[in-house]
Amino acid sequence: MNIFQQLQHDQVQHTTRRHFLGGSALSLGALWMNSQFGAAHGAVLQKNPAAPLAPDLPQFAPKAKRVIYLHMAGAPSQLELFDYKPELTKYDGKDCPQEFLEGKQFAFIQGVPKMLGSVYPFHQAGKSGAWISDRLPHFEEVIDEVCFIKSMWSDQFNHAPAQLLLHTGSQNPGSPSIGAWATYGLGSENQNLPGFIALTSGGKNPDAGKSVWGSGYLPSVYQGVQCRSQGDPVLYLSNPDGVSRKLRRRTLDALSVLNQRIATDVGDPETMTRIAQYEMAFRMQMHASDAFDISQEPQSIHEAYATQPGKESFANNCLLARRLAERGVRYIQLFDWGWDSHGTGPQTDLREGFADKCREIDQPVAALIKDLRDRGLLEETLVIWSGEFGRTPMRENRGGREMKAVGRDHSPTAYTLWMAGGGVKPGFTYGETDPLGYEVLKDKVSAHDFHATLLSLLGFDHKRFTYPFQGLEQRLSNVTKHSKVVKEIMA
Repeated sequence: MNIFQQLQHDQVQHTTRRHFLGGSALSLGALWMNSQFGAAHGAVLQKNPAAPLAPDLPQFAPKAKRVIYLHMAGAPSQLELFDYKPELTKYDGKDCPQEFLEGKQFAFIQGVPKMLGSVYPFHQAGKSGAWISDRLPHFEEVIDEVCFIKSMWSDQFNHAPAQLLLHTGSQNPGSPSIGAWATYGLGSENQNLPGFIALTSGGKNPDAGKSVWGSGYLPSVYQGVQCRSQGDPVLYLSNPDGVSRKLRRRTLDALSVLNQRIATDVGDPETMTRIAQYEMAFRMQMHASDAFDISQEPQSIHEAYATQPGKESFANNCLLARRLAERGVRYIQLFDWGWDSHGTGPQTDLREGFADKCREIDQPVAALIKDLRDRGLLEETLVIWSGEFGRTPMRENRGGREMKAVGRDHSPTAYTLWMAGGGVKPGFTYGETDPLGYEVLKDKVSAHDFHATLLSLLGFDHKRFTYPFQGLEQRLSNVTKHSKVVKEIMA
C-alpha cells in the first residue's frame, strides 16, 4: 500500500468513525441523553434508507396534509394591497417625522424622505369586510377563505437574508428549508414524484438562490427539486439519444450494487440517499411528464387560471401546484420574481411594474383557491402567500433626491402574510400595524412564530421536532430565539 492509498484508507476510517459517533443513537452518551431529555426534545426519526420519502405519521393529528407556498420575491408593498392606512394618505407628500428615522437603517433612503400615501384606493370586501385595494379584483372573490396576518416582522432588511430567515429560520445559508423539514417529518404520499418541488417564474431565481429550498444539514433527499413549467420538468431527466429505458434500468442496477458496497464499507448515509434519488429519477421519467402536462386540463381550467401552456409563467405554476397537490406531493414552493418596487424605473414603479405584477398573479391565485376548494382539497392543503418583508410608508429616494418613478424602500418592521385552507380561520385578520403602517402595533408574529405555527398545523410540536447537528438539537423554529404557536388563527 503506497502513501496515497494509506491516506485514503485512513480518511475512510475517520469518516466512518465520525458518522458513527456523531449520528449513532447507540452510544452510551446518546442513550443517557435520550433517557433524560428525549421526551422534551424529541428523537431522531427512524427512516428507511431505501425509502426515505415513505409516508410517516406526525406527532399529533394534523390540520393540514400538504403546503403550497406562494412567495412574491422582492417583497410586495402591503400598503398597496392589504394594509389600509387612511392616516398615511393625510401625510402624503409631507416630510417624514424624525422619530421614524432615528436609529433606523434603510437599504437606500437617505436624508429626510417624503411620506407616501397608498397609490391605489381601498375598500372592504366579502362577508368578513377585509380591506383590499383595487389591484386584486379576482382575489377579492375568495377573500372570505383567507386568514390575514398583518403583524409579520423581520430583523433582516436585505432580500437574500430575509428570504433565508423566512424559509429556513436562519439568515445564514446552511439550514434546512421549511419544505425539507416537512418532507423529513412526513415523507410523501407519492413515491414516484419528489416530496418537495420548487417552481419559479418571473425570469429569475430568488435572491437567496437555491438555499431557500435546500436541505441544509438534513439528508439531501429532503431538498426541494426545482422543476420547470416549460420543456422537460427536470433538466436531463429524459434519456439521451441511444439510451433505452431498458439500458437505463441495467445501468442503475449496476450502480446500485456498487453503492450498496460503498454503504456497507463506509457507512455514509448519503450513499443510501444517492441510491434512492437515482431510483426516484427513474420513476419520474414515467410519472413527472404526466404530472407536468397541463395540456391535459380542460379549456375551462385554462381560462380560469389564465395559463399559457408551453411557457414559463406564474399562472402555469399555480395550475401545476394543484396537479401536484392532488398527486400527493407534500410541499410545493412557488417563487415569483419581480416585486422589488423601489421606483428606479417603470418596472419598479408602483404605478406601472407593480400593477403589472398584480395582474399576473391575481387571477391564478384566485383560481387556485377555488379549484382546491371545489375538489375538496383546500381543507387539507395549506396555501400561504407572502414576501420576505414589507415596504416603507415613505417614498424612496436615492442620494437624498426624489426620483421620477414612485417606489418604497425595504421595511422589515411590518408586512402582511396570508393563509387559506389547512386548518386556519377563514375570513379572519390577526395583528395590526400603527396608523402609518410602519411598525407592528398589536400581536407581533416573527418568522420563528410562523414556523412554529406552520409545524403545528402539520402535526408537529416545534420544540420536539428536532435534528442533531453541531452538538445541538436543531429545529426550524430556532434554538436560541423565542418562538410560539399563534393559536388564535387556527380554526
